[in-house]
Amino acid sequence: MLRIHFSEVDLARVRVAAEPDPMWEVLSTLHRLQSRGGRRQFAAWRRTACARLNAAGLSRPVRGVLFALYPLGPYLPDFLTPPEGEGGVTAALDGILRLPRQDVLAQVRLLDGVSPVPSWALRLGQGPERRELTELIRRYHAVAVAPYGEEMAAGLVAHRGLLARALLTGGVEALLGSLGPRFRWRRPVLEVDYRTDRDLHLRGRGIRIVPTYFSWGTPVALADAGLPPVLSYPLSPPPVPEEALPAERVPLGALLGGTRARVLRCVADGLTTGELAQAVGVSLSGASRHTTVLRDAGLTTSRQVGPTVLHTLTPLGAALLGQALGGGPGNDDAPRTRRGRGGRRTARP
Repeated sequence: MLRIHFSEVDLARVRVAAEPDPMWEVLSTLHRLQSRGGRRQFAAWRRTACARLNAAGLSRPVRGVLFALYPLGPYLPDFLTPPEGEGGVTAALDGILRLPRQDVLAQVRLLDGVSPVPSWALRLGQGPERRELTELIRRYHAVAVAPYGEEMAAGLVAHRGLLARALLTGGVEALLGSLGPRFRWRRPVLEVDYRTDRDLHLRGRGIRIVPTYFSWGTPVALADAGLPPVLSYPLSPPPVPEEALPAERVPLGALLGGTRARVLRCVADGLTTGELAQAVGVSLSGASRHTTVLRDAGLTTSRQVGPTVLHTLTPLGAALLGQALGGGPGNDDAPRTRRGRGGRRTARP
């Protein structure tokens, strides 16, 4: 178990990632390629990613280089998920290049003690070898991660809607208590299911929470307690089977019917059944009936928050709304959603 100790100052410095972090998604996708965890849920992604990697000539370097640095196991080098990832893939890779040589070598040696690495990994402290690594990560990200940017962003938007409602209802402590079944808030400690037994004292630094689309299983924290604290954990898995949405704009009214399309649009920011009935202009029983149909279709999810039930979008529902954003000016069902701007001791994500 991981026990994260909060002070009052730390509670005021909790942040949730506004956009998918490219380096955490790179880590998670590489683990999806090496593990059976999430194999069924991410089957469509895996087939497509493997075909694209093969076509780009990346299959062999990914297996020979990236698998060695991102192994399934109890330790991963922290430098592979730098804090600069908050600013995008280019900023993250620049952060890897700027790290002091001794820091990179120390982490590679730690990894070697847990999962033996090839001899070339011990030369990553040098500039040319590290530039080659970051270029490979960039190419891998472009092929296996970047094409799924809309799905990742949609999933994060839907999840942040749930966390925002918990925050508005009960404050930061309610947010921490609503992260998922692998988390338990026991003031002033957040207990997290983990493969190792560990205490993390935040000491006024707060923590950055990174919901990660492609991760699976238990959460992941940085190994070095001296680094700015980060906790990554899985978003809800995508529906099964995982199918790509059509490229054409989706006329929601024709697809779902006018009332149900309005229901889908309204729950984008998270609404209770009563709020939804008032917003759409239907009875409570009618709102409940519509949400049941949308939930059964995998477009929305319902979650108990205190005495009420909160309805919000699934990643599939959010992506469908994104496809409908280009509806014509006369389309009353065109949604009006907003989207935010665009090692470690760990269990396997």
